[in-house]
Amino acid sequence: MSAPQNLEDCYTQELADLWSANDQMEKVVRDLAGKAGDDTLAKRLKSASEGISKHTDTLKSLLDDCGKSEKEHCKGMEGLVKEARKHALDADIPDDDVRDVMIVAQYQRMCHYGIAGFGTAKAFAEALGKDDHARKLDEITEDIYDADDNMSDLAERSVNLAAR
Repeated sequence: MSAPQNLEDCYTQELADLWSANDQMEKVVRDLAGKAGDDTLAKRLKSASEGISKHTDTLKSLLDDCGKSEKEHCKGMEGLVKEARKHALDADIPDDDVRDVMIVAQYQRMCHYGIAGFGTAKAFAEALGKDDHARKLDEITEDIYDADDNMSDLAERSVNLAAR
């Protein structure tokens, strides 16, 4: 993609970047779910993967509404995915409880990246008068906040305690 020339360009590039970020995150979250030792953690990660897929469909729809249909490779999420694989999937961690702590930490890093991106896209949509887009992006941001909070709650109640 070329350098943005106006706010509309900034907006569509952010959406295209988020599409790529979601595709990358969805794959690694499925892998994290498969490695999770705690059943509740595995279920929440599987559910999160499904939610990410729905969010991606919304992003594609918003881009289509703007006359765009391509994603832009997200190098930021690429780095977070590499870190998740290194620290939670590929690391030689013999204790499932310790691995679960690492899974939660890596998942939350990716969530926080998504919160920043979707929040930015929402602000762009609002500034452009795209109220329907802003509403949808706000719903996604709230979904991500909820997923992050649920993961924090799980970690504080069980996963972190089990790893002691």
